Amino acid sequence: MDADTRSRFTALVLAASRGPDDPVARHAGVDNKVFVPIHGRAMLSWVVRALEASPSVARIAVVLDTPERLEAEPELAGAVAAGRLVVVPAGASPSASVAGALAALGNPFPVLVTTADHPLLCPQMVEHFCASVPHGCDIAVAMARATVVRRACPDAVRTYYRFADGGYSGCNLYALCTPAALRAVAFWGRVERYRKRPWRLLFAIGPLTAVRLALGRLTLDVALRRLSRIVGATARAVEMPFAEAAIDVDKPADLALVTAILAGRPDTQGGAQGRFHV
Repeated sequence: MDADTRSRFTALVLAASRGPDDPVARHAGVDNKVFVPIHGRAMLSWVVRALEASPSVARIAVVLDTPERLEAEPELAGAVAAGRLVVVPAGASPSASVAGALAALGNPFPVLVTTADHPLLCPQMVEHFCASVPHGCDIAVAMARATVVRRACPDAVRTYYRFADGGYSGCNLYALCTPAALRAVAFWGRVERYRKRPWRLLFAIGPLTAVRLALGRLTLDVALRRLSRIVGATARAVEMPFAEAAIDVDKPADLALVTAILAGRPDTQGGAQGRFHV
């Protein structure tokens, strides 16, 4: 989207607890990993601060199952009190949380969806993504090339999706641009339900497409175009030149890596550009 023509985004931060078995929460001794302190600030606070400093973001909502927990975090409590941060209840699953939040907020497209376990997020990443969303698409997903991530962060253990044009890692940034994106959210819900019945997922995607995806025979663009036809909404990728955009906190080792990276940023109060802009 061109900076002069796009609408500003409503940012939706997914911050619901993943339960007592979450390895990061258990490691840190907290009930929800988004409240793990990093350099004196809750993980969630790093994400909110980055979004607050992003010109493309008009308002911020956080999806949380324990809103009272914010009272113990002065920065977040202050943002709520000042009306800069809205709290909406979590659903039974991530897709249900997104669907419920969109309905509660009045389907305020375009919507930027991210996660609270992404404390390396910075305004430059947000602005690059929002400005690069292809015109006319219903959904955009941020992806970073494996070569970019490995070159800048060789110690980062990431999951890479194999395509014919190379490996990519997701960056936990999604743009829901039009009401048609609701079809993708509904499809996401079906995928969540089919996790224990993979044959149903295979049927939903189509066996030929599923096999070619599994074998890495499709380029990222072709894969998204095929999925767009299945979902009923146009999906496109935005390539991120920031290795740090692909690093979230799923394991204690990720927490250690993120803590070290943030310590090396010029401003550990937040808002510094990612060091690994390539």
